[in-house]
Amino acid sequence: MTRAYELMVILDGDLEEPAAQAWMKSITDSIVKAGGTVHGKAEWWGKRQFAYPINKKQYGYYTVMNVLAPGGALDELERSFRIADDVVRHKLLRLPDAEAARRGMTVDA
Repeated sequence: MTRAYELMVILDGDLEEPAAQAWMKSITDSIVKAGGTVHGKAEWWGKRQFAYPINKKQYGYYTVMNVLAPGGALDELERSFRIADDVVRHKLLRLPDAEAARRGMTVDA
């Protein structure tokens, strides 16, 4: 069954912007390889200051994307985020069906 997710990734602020944008392509490719799709366009928020230092860093690159994928298909992607040095934080949320419908993401019942 296809499920709707919201994925936020915060990359290390010490990266050059082209390298951080290359991460977006890599993430999208990994989602497609896992059998999912990115719904709409990924939002690139750019470099933002953290509210508090994370791992002695003050800044990070933020990206948010809506994803449609089978349940459990993104487990490997999450594992790769946990071991990647450039990923400061990530959050993968399963969207409730009502919110997915509001965002125009078709979800199988």
